[in-house]
Amino acid sequence: MGVRTGLMLLFLVFMVLQTGEGQLSETFYKTTCPEVESIVRKVVTQKFNQTFVTVPATLRLFFHDCFVEGCDASIMIASPNGDAEKDAPDNLSLAGDGFDTVIKAKQAVEQTCPRVVSCADILAIATRDVIALAGGPSFKVELGRRDGLISQASRVAGNLPEPSFNLTQLDTIFAKNKLTQTDMIALSGVHTVGFSHYSRFANRLYSFSPSSPVDPDLDPTYAQQLMQACPQNVDPRIAVNMDPVTPQIFDNVYFQNLVAKKGLLTSDEVLFTNAASKPTVIDFANNPGDFNGAFITAMRKLGRVGVKTGQAGEIRVDCTAFNS
Repeated sequence: MGVRTGLMLLFLVFMVLQTGEGQLSETFYKTTCPEVESIVRKVVTQKFNQTFVTVPATLRLFFHDCFVEGCDASIMIASPNGDAEKDAPDNLSLAGDGFDTVIKAKQAVEQTCPRVVSCADILAIATRDVIALAGGPSFKVELGRRDGLISQASRVAGNLPEPSFNLTQLDTIFAKNKLTQTDMIALSGVHTVGFSHYSRFANRLYSFSPSSPVDPDLDPTYAQQLMQACPQNVDPRIAVNMDPVTPQIFDNVYFQNLVAKKGLLTSDEVLFTNAASKPTVIDFANNPGDFNGAFITAMRKLGRVGVKTGQAGEIRVDCTAFNS
């Protein structure tokens, strides 16, 4: 190996370590907290048995966390001034069951391994666990994240996909986090267990265009069902299942719904109506194994976004507050 080649390899290793990705490991707590995953799983299962909302709530919490400051549990911070990340308009719809799941899991872990496991890692483990509990694929989680030291509502805007996004906008915001179009489509599959508030899709029912109030990309029967559930000017806090067929099973039916013009949000249906993404949607609709495989790959990549490792950040004692 030449000196120049050696230096280049050292530089690449340095860059990987700087991003934190190189320091994540499936066995990170093997000696310091070997029971962490079983402890978290027990708490998550108890919470799941209390309410299914635990599943979509925890999933959204993880996604919203990773896309703003990176996967560092900055979303968990509570501020008396209402100016933390969770207080941003885009995060106000996050269900409390997701926060409660992580807080309770952290409390249980602290009893066995105090000041060892980050809230960020507990959120990552809990997210994997709710997917499996809902019937989705299980996978190994890379661990070693540390908790972030910044949580500001002002830093959220522009970092999360909007329900009105077209394919280019979706591709762009995911690419910013090193996620491909296939990753984006696979991650959109979590909508198979999610729900959405009326305000996020009302434009598709009542004011799509002057000539066609209802979006023509909505199946007419499905549109009628939505209008019955959500009459015009109904309370915007009203929510409906994003998968009208199997709303409490993590499966590939979400993609079958897109093919049937039953995607709830514009950003859902565009995955099928755009020629660039349509083949992937059809593949996932017809082949659950392809979807599960792509989803696992995408989730592991998502879990590496903006992580803090080594001496960066901290290990919070309380997930809702920075260490004093």
